[in-house]
Amino acid sequence: MTDRWMGPRALATATGVSTDTLRHYERLGLLPGVTRTRSGYRRYRPDQVGRVQLIQRALVVGFSLQDLARALRRRDTASPPCRHVHALVAQRFAELEQQIDDLARLRDAMRGLLVEWDQRLARTGAGQPARLLDMLTSSEAIASVMSERRPPTRLPPSRRREGSRTEGRADRAGHAGGRYPRDSS
Repeated sequence: MTDRWMGPRALATATGVSTDTLRHYERLGLLPGVTRTRSGYRRYRPDQVGRVQLIQRALVVGFSLQDLARALRRRDTASPPCRHVHALVAQRFAELEQQIDDLARLRDAMRGLLVEWDQRLARTGAGQPARLLDMLTSSEAIASVMSERRPPTRLPPSRRREGSRTEGRADRAGHAGGRYPRDSS
């Protein structure tokens, strides 16, 4: 069991996940065929690199681990889940489109709110309260967004990577062009 098998650390390194994640995938049935040495250490086939990558990419497009486990079990038993998989991704796509629309409305409302707050702050003396939070209760734009809110949709799990939440955020947001940039789409 040397060249044909990988240890957990090697598979984790090759796929960018933790060994805990690999064990979790194994428990859910996402990684079949994991063998053990006589001393109980896990060993993975080299083709399981592709399987872990498939799992990671399926999570990005919105599969839950449970949905994916069901689809892979069907596929592994020669029962093609293609139509089911297509329906799941189509549903996730529709949910994502709705969330993008909701976020665009919120962005526009927040842009207007910031303009109002800038005006209020310009009229407020140093050390005096501007009562910005109180303005939220009278903001029609924010009230409009709240009234259009839909029940939370099921979204792809957040894929946190070190630094991804903050690094380059101002650059990605396009703040160089103006104080509160307009939508470029």
